[in-house]
Amino acid sequence: MTVQMVTSWTNGSLSRRRALCAVGASALGGLAGCLAAGSGGSVDVLSAGSLARTVEDHVGPAFEADTGIDIHGEYYGTNAVMRMVTDRTKHPDVIVSADATLLQDRLYPEFADWDIAFAANSLGIGYSPETEFGRRLDGGEPWYDLARETDDGDLAISDPELDPLGYRAIQAFELAEREHDLAGFRDAMVDRVYREPEEPQLMAGVETGSRVGAVTYRNMAVDHDLSFAEFSNPYSFADPALRDHYASVSYTFDDDETIEGRPILYNLTVNTNADNPEAGHRLVQYIVDNPGLLQEAGLTVGEDLPSTTGEVPEAISL
Repeated sequence: MTVQMVTSWTNGSLSRRRALCAVGASALGGLAGCLAAGSGGSVDVLSAGSLARTVEDHVGPAFEADTGIDIHGEYYGTNAVMRMVTDRTKHPDVIVSADATLLQDRLYPEFADWDIAFAANSLGIGYSPETEFGRRLDGGEPWYDLARETDDGDLAISDPELDPLGYRAIQAFELAEREHDLAGFRDAMVDRVYREPEEPQLMAGVETGSRVGAVTYRNMAVDHDLSFAEFSNPYSFADPALRDHYASVSYTFDDDETIEGRPILYNLTVNTNADNPEAGHRLVQYIVDNPGLLQEAGLTVGEDLPSTTGEVPEAISL
């Protein structure tokens, strides 16, 4: 598989957050939390691009205010994240995946021997209700009928070679074809959609009007304040009870590796060779202890989460 950089949020984002924090705290008459930010070291996070705003706008500011530890986050397609770790082109403390099995398959046992699944998501179409596509979708017309009427490039998906969101979109097309008896639907959509190489930019085209919609995760539509038409359970990849059904479809990468469909599940771990494992453990603990921040960002945290694989370090309590 080709690894391509998606997007990187660097210290500029942190400076922006500190400035916003200072302004907000001043207005409230209390600067203590903001003054703590940046005073307790930092933790380097390499994460799935679909969580860029979840970390930068929700988890990060709260964690930094509460602990004084800065988050230095970089965000790419999960396939690229795993390759960067195994190729040692990136050396993060905390690694976050949008496909729990992918992290385990790629990083165990050299770079990790445990992980925690902490959130779920659902697949659907993010769109603007102000477009004809959006108005018709809001009017009750099936998304798949509208999708078949779109011109080339009107609908976007993430690049499946870099990102689970991309290959899940293609798998969803195949499951929808079966569910609604749409002969040739998968192949027609694969040929028609625009493949966005930068996952965090997937919704930008919808915002500007250059795309009528994008196959995306619910939280990414929430991030951009766009409408979201969630796919039905047979192809939303949101129902753990349909694990076997999702596994009936697959995607084959350019290097001939094949990956089966599975429920959307985010997990994270601390790199075995982390420079700052203590800060990494504190961030993991903070994430599992604050599901409300994840739900606020549009993710799902059910009763079965968090769940663990391997022997979680004693520094983390569940």
